[in-house]
Amino acid sequence: MPESTRASVAIVDYELGNLFSVKMACAAAGLDAHITSDRDAILKADAVILPGVGAFGDAMAALESMDLVSVLRDVASKETPVFGVCLGMQLLMTETQEFGRHRGLGLIEGDVVILDGRVEGGRQLKVPHIGWNRVEPGTAPWAGTPLESVAPGTFMYFVHSYVARPADDRVVVSRTMFGVHSFCSSVRHGSVFACQFHPERSGTDGLQLYRTFAALVASNLSERSV
Repeated sequence: MPESTRASVAIVDYELGNLFSVKMACAAAGLDAHITSDRDAILKADAVILPGVGAFGDAMAALESMDLVSVLRDVASKETPVFGVCLGMQLLMTETQEFGRHRGLGLIEGDVVILDGRVEGGRQLKVPHIGWNRVEPGTAPWAGTPLESVAPGTFMYFVHSYVARPADDRVVVSRTMFGVHSFCSSVRHGSVFACQFHPERSGTDGLQLYRTFAALVASNLSERSV
């Protein structure tokens, strides 16, 4: 995509995230990405990426202190493509049970709970869940999301202790097994897509998600210009 026509992407900077690796993945995918906490820049962007690592409560406190909560809600209401990554996915939910109860952005109804590592025989898998794991189809369509370019069962890289639990299973694009339990590993609701894994740390398959996201953003821009 020529430099002049590349889609602009705002990577939300609230001081909790692997921002530069996300920006590098965007650049490789042909997106003109900027790390920013500026309200106007986020509102004007063709797409928004909400990354994040760390604690849910700290993240929401940071977003609130920067006056970005209403901005992200406005972006979603305008049907601007939004891509949440790891903690960014969890922040989309209504609330969390991590270190007490904290309200989230509320873009997807549901909560965030501790990852269940119990297996048969009373054993407990190590939490946090760190490493490669498969993403398998959930209830929501695989097509039309950044995942459509990779095969079901592809391995992606995870680092997390908590998982999103959407109230409506119809938003769950993919699920992943941890021990004997299946958790939601990606969601789609309207213009919002989010994944628990880190595509920017998932090799060529993960980079393909960013390329497909770029194509979906371009398609959205084309439809709006008609």
